[in-house]
Amino acid sequence: MKEEFDYKKALEELEAIAKKVEDPATALGDIDKMIARSDALIASCREYLRTVRENLESMQQ
Repeated sequence: MKEEFDYKKALEELEAIAKKVEDPATALGDIDKMIARSDALIASCREYLRTVRENLESMQQ
């Protein structure tokens, strides 16, 4: 069964990644992985928000 997307957890993870990327002690190789993860999270957040918006619009009609 597919796990339901948790928007709040995704935002929290994005914030944590941003802090790690800004930390000078973070290795460049790790930053590359973090950017890839951020891209995936952002895409999931956009899809989630698009679905919510479409559901709200359909309810208003």
